Amino acid sequence: MRKPDEISSDLMAPLETLPVFLDLKGRKAVVVGGSEGAAWKADLAAAAGAEVCVFAAEASEKMRDIIAARANVSFFARDLAPEDLVGAAIVLGSVFDDVTAEQARNLAKAAGVPINLADRPAMSDFIMGAIVNRSPLVIGVSTGGASPVFAQAVRGRLETLAPASFAGWARAAKAWRPQILASGLDFLARRDFWRRFARLAFAQIAREPTEQDCEALLAETREALDAPSRGRVTLVGAGPGDPELLTLKGLRVLAGADVVLFDDLVPASVLDFARREAQRINVGKRGYAPSVQQQEITALLVKLASEGKNVVRLKGGDPMIFGRANEEIGAIRAAGLDVEVVPGVTAALAGAAALGLSLTSRETARRVQFITAHTKDGVFPEDFDWSALTDARATTAVYMGNRTLPELSRRLIAEGADPSTPAFLIERASTPQQKVIRGTIADLPGRMAQESLDGPVLVLIGRALAGEGDGTWVLVDSGGGAS
Repeated sequence: MRKPDEISSDLMAPLETLPVFLDLKGRKAVVVGGSEGAAWKADLAAAAGAEVCVFAAEASEKMRDIIAARANVSFFARDLAPEDLVGAAIVLGSVFDDVTAEQARNLAKAAGVPINLADRPAMSDFIMGAIVNRSPLVIGVSTGGASPVFAQAVRGRLETLAPASFAGWARAAKAWRPQILASGLDFLARRDFWRRFARLAFAQIAREPTEQDCEALLAETREALDAPSRGRVTLVGAGPGDPELLTLKGLRVLAGADVVLFDDLVPASVLDFARREAQRINVGKRGYAPSVQQQEITALLVKLASEGKNVVRLKGGDPMIFGRANEEIGAIRAAGLDVEVVPGVTAALAGAAALGLSLTSRETARRVQFITAHTKDGVFPEDFDWSALTDARATTAVYMGNRTLPELSRRLIAEGADPSTPAFLIERASTPQQKVIRGTIADLPGRMAQESLDGPVLVLIGRALAGEGDGTWVLVDSGGGAS
């Protein structure tokens, strides 16, 4: 038997409240109050299929509209009585009078019926959270009453991830489930079917699903059964650091991962988007520091996917920019496994955004070039196309160049670059810890040497960067002070 400290990581983190979805179809729901707030609760219960009984001295215009529009809402112009709660599943209320609220609370407690009174958490047995309605897909959001406004803001974010058209896909999932259960597919194959369903839903958000979609997904799933493995690998760009720069597709893929292999540069706030049950493996490779070898990472990707797992390889920035993606993709395909790439926001774009300066200009820069300033062995590359790097009409983004920047600066000037060409060093672009050092290709190495830098660094060089930007940087000037 495992010791308590060995299983603690498997336990659910503390919950303020337990989210529960209550089936009210054909059941009695009692609403106390005739206000607009009570009308919203009556409409909500009626939408869930309840037989709603409203008790109040008078009904607001909104309540009257709901009573007229919904056959399952009845109004009683009197106070709530004990016999009214016989057979009730829940009591909902929104009243301004403390005496009426207290009476409703006492009657519900005596009848053993759970009650929710708006803005009276101490008198309520449960909380009504913010709702995203894509029925039969329903999402509830609660802060335990701490901040309803924050819950509403989160609901707004969720609504962008699950647009209204998702209701059709949710209805299809409900309709197809008996067919999939009776299809003869085992548990893993059925899970594979629903993963394929989710991918199609996100890819085809704007249209309604059809029976042909179900047949095609079943055929794909059965075909995958004959393949060497049902696993797959997805390379996902985590972006430069700000979790809000993760793409919606990247978010969706993370939510379905069995295993996530992530780099050191991926922040915990992005990893938090992975589903709770997913295994997380740090395979960080940091320059000039002990690292997991690329061969080990590639072999692990193939092994995990060969075991039938849905593997996400989470890389900082974009996986196709200096991310050794070709090695991983080649090995995965050679093993007969599926691989997909989800792009991410690369550091050069985050750096430009941090400066508020465009990397291109009709007058001064018609080309952008990305380079890395050290080889796989960590030394300065000698095979640069120096005519391209010294071209005054190009903007150059230098990745992984903080240690070799002095040599790069020296060589650029020796090869004919103008020493006064603007250059910026951006550390931890897009994050709250972002730092910008402004200079030229001649003096930027010296300015960098005066600072303590321990995060990922990008250098941008070019005449297009001569503008003043938006002035919102955390800037280190020539005197070393922040401004």
